[in-house]
Amino acid sequence: MEALKEKIRQEGRVLGGSVLKVDSFLNHQLDPEFLNEIGKAFKEMFKELKVTKILTAEVSGIAIAVMAGLHFQVPVVFAKKTQSLNLDPETYEGEVYSYTKQQHYKIRVSKRYLSNEDQVLILDDFLANGEALKGLYQIVEASGANLVGTGVVIEKGFQEGGKKLRAEGREIKALATILSMDHGDITFL
Repeated sequence: MEALKEKIRQEGRVLGGSVLKVDSFLNHQLDPEFLNEIGKAFKEMFKELKVTKILTAEVSGIAIAVMAGLHFQVPVVFAKKTQSLNLDPETYEGEVYSYTKQQHYKIRVSKRYLSNEDQVLILDDFLANGEALKGLYQIVEASGANLVGTGVVIEKGFQEGGKKLRAEGREIKALATILSMDHGDITFL
């Protein structure tokens, strides 16, 4: 998606060697019109699939998934990171390691919102180490739903997550894949 690459070039900031901040439009401040274009791009990318639910992880994946949900005309379910009183006691769980928070945590989806009749498309903002996707895959598998596709807005192709997951047989599509961010210069596939 050329518009996404241009937006990353203009507004993205590289911190350290592997952290890309796109918080001006994707995961802190949100650009609704641009997110709508991302939703359209996911619909086009996965138009051949029969999707009944979109699954993502709290928090940054929600806006992306909702915009895609509008274009697919299906509900969006997001995995919650914290156990709370208003979360159903019966949940499907996945385990995630957060590189940015340097901790393990469980993500959960109520059993009321995924079933073995669902055709699930997983969408998320980033693919770096692959941990969030692994946790989402665990939830889909526990529910008995059929995983029909996985999409990410930005894949950091220089990190191992995509390679590892694809080696396990996972098919993952990215709207933009970054090959390197050496010295703050972003190079795309």
